[in-house]
Amino acid sequence: MARPAPIRTAGMLAATVMCVAAAATEASAQTAPGALVLNNQLQLGDVVSGQTLNVEGATDQVTVSNAATGNSLSGATEGVDLDVRNVQTMNGNTRATTEINPTGDTGGIINATTQANGNYLAGGGYGGNLAIDSDQRVGPSEITASTAIRGGTARLLGGANVTAAATGNAAALAGNVGVISGAVHQVSDASVRAENLAETQYIPAGAVFGAQAINNAAAVNGEDQSGQSIYIGQRSTGDAVTANTSANAGNAWDLTGASVATANQAVIANKGGSVVARTQQENFSAVASTAVTTAYDYGRAVASAEGTGNAASVGNNDKYLELDNSQINSGGVEVRAEFSGAQGYDAYVSANAAGNSVTGYACAECQATLNATNNQTNDGNVSASANTTISGANRNVITGSNAVGNAATFYVSRPGQ
Repeated sequence: MARPAPIRTAGMLAATVMCVAAAATEASAQTAPGALVLNNQLQLGDVVSGQTLNVEGATDQVTVSNAATGNSLSGATEGVDLDVRNVQTMNGNTRATTEINPTGDTGGIINATTQANGNYLAGGGYGGNLAIDSDQRVGPSEITASTAIRGGTARLLGGANVTAAATGNAAALAGNVGVISGAVHQVSDASVRAENLAETQYIPAGAVFGAQAINNAAAVNGEDQSGQSIYIGQRSTGDAVTANTSANAGNAWDLTGASVATANQAVIANKGGSVVARTQQENFSAVASTAVTTAYDYGRAVASAEGTGNAASVGNNDKYLELDNSQINSGGVEVRAEFSGAQGYDAYVSANAAGNSVTGYACAECQATLNATNNQTNDGNVSASANTTISGANRNVITGSNAVGNAATFYVSRPGQ
């Protein structure tokens, strides 16, 4: 995770809106040593950001960055302790849309990132402790990120890396030589949707098109000589969390269509100290992830779809990990991956679905102790399907699908294993 800008003096900045990024309420806190940040943000209206690119015969790269965010707070300290108390409420819709219309031959790679966020928090403590008390809430609304290359005539000679990501609540915390402690609460009643459509003619290079939709996302990363005592509580009650990717080409050398949909996601990683973590996740939203890849002629083609109601990963590359995990999933999870082509070389199709998933790990080389308490309940339907259709000659076809109600993995391993 990239470090946010250092915090120096207390204050709030007014909203900043640019043509490629819309932020309804944005605060960049700056404080003195022994810092205390009190942030309260309320956004009631819609936040919309859109871009349309009509590009003809570009000889070099085409880069697009497009973001819409309801409330945003970011900052960090170096050498001092930081105490952050954050309340963010988003009650409007958030929408970011990008349409790219390349004509002729596009010589360089197309890099396009489209993001829609309800609430966003990023904080860091480097050489000091970071204490967090954060409450993020999204009311009944629509949070949508979409990208599109239409028409089927685009010739992308340099390839492409195009993503659409939609998130209800997002929190990213990091520390180095210090302790991260406190609680992150996230509740979202939004429907979250990410869509990526690519209709192209010729791609003689690597091309990846992806969509990711997450209602609540929290990540905590402790670097060298760090420790954590953290609680993450997440609740998703919106109608749907969906990610859809359709990647299509007449002739593609290396084409990937990928989609990821998750109602609640918590990721905790640490090294250099102990970790005591509690994760509590509840999902009542329908989760759907679909990845469709098509190419008449192809070298390598991939269709990958993943969907999860609740996902938690907690790891420590040091000697002590204590984890108390609780997950309840009542929303259905439906995952579908498809590939169709006429003739080519290698096709890979995978679909993975889970109601609840948790992973906990610690370092064997450190003679680590891992204590885990796990409670998982799933009463939603979970399905995964992988479909492949090839009408001509090909070399390898590798497909797989996996659906599980509750999955738990705990292990102690050496670094790199």
